[in-house]
Amino acid sequence: MKVSWRTLPTVLLEDEILDKAFSRAKKAADRVDDSDRTFRVRKQMNRMVQTAADIISTSLMDTVNTWPSLDQSPRFDVSMIDACVGCDDYRHHLSILQWGSKQVLNIAGQNSKKIIRTGRIELMHEARREAYGRISSIMRRVKPSLEWLNESREVLKRLPTIDQVLPCVVICGAPNVGKSAFISALSSGNMEVNHYPFTTKQIHVGHFTHRRLQYQLVDTPGLLDRPMEKRNDIELQAISALEHLGSLVLFLIDESQNCGTSIEEQLSLLEDVKYLLPGTDLLIVSSKADLLDPKPENWEEVKLNEERWIEDGSEGEPELPLLYDFNGRVTMSALENVGMESMKLEIVRRVKDSNVYDPMELPEGWYRSDLE
Repeated sequence: MKVSWRTLPTVLLEDEILDKAFSRAKKAADRVDDSDRTFRVRKQMNRMVQTAADIISTSLMDTVNTWPSLDQSPRFDVSMIDACVGCDDYRHHLSILQWGSKQVLNIAGQNSKKIIRTGRIELMHEARREAYGRISSIMRRVKPSLEWLNESREVLKRLPTIDQVLPCVVICGAPNVGKSAFISALSSGNMEVNHYPFTTKQIHVGHFTHRRLQYQLVDTPGLLDRPMEKRNDIELQAISALEHLGSLVLFLIDESQNCGTSIEEQLSLLEDVKYLLPGTDLLIVSSKADLLDPKPENWEEVKLNEERWIEDGSEGEPELPLLYDFNGRVTMSALENVGMESMKLEIVRRVKDSNVYDPMELPEGWYRSDLE
């Protein structure tokens, strides 16, 4: 199930729902026509109660039904919801709306019976006022949940939309090691690139296409080398991406240490990532090759091969040489665009090797009846 939070409609609040319900109820009563005053008032009062209750109940349930079910959502989306707003609160507030919907209909049923069973006009009006009062009381109890959902919608609509079918590459590392610059140079994603830590406030997704297949590049917020329980919401989003996404994970290291994080701290963080991803292909990449002194030995060779390949139309999958730093790690320069094309082809090869196609395998969230 592909979740697009941006399409979630605005959540109507308590006053908006009540105003809508009571105004529609008044219009419904005005359309009643009966020459007998007692019958006319009975129909009017009954229609007002039923119309108001139906509109409120429908509004609440429409909100519940438009929000994705956690039980049917991919693990990545569930983890992101938990990091951003909390899964327990998510379930709780949606259940409050379901409860409110049922209570409003029950109140309407009870007071409709009072209206129908009496022949006294003043009691009919009293039953209608009682229904309105009780319904308003239920809405006051639902009000905090409506407000929570409206606020959470603003948070969740900034979450990325990840296609579970397309190949996905997660880019991670310490703050300011060049993740956003790498993805901007490699893909169509328009990343915010600045020279201070924590530029990436949330997860972003870039794309590049190779032989008509689109590859997703997930830019994670910079992780800090500290215990899980001390990490903030931004870091938890990155960890969610690491745990539940990716045919391949690229861990970027800044050998120049211009990022503000020492090599020792970066390597310690790398060990944490390895622990989180025991079964995922992990490629360690040294970023900012243009800042290395001396530059990689095969800098000119890689640059020349990439320029020729681009001039020839960037077709096929040639064995372009990778750029290596003095520690033997694969490296690249997003600033001078050296090593980027060979890195792109290496990503394609590794993703292809890690994805073993099974024609009987279904996307996450689907099921086969013969396996039940």
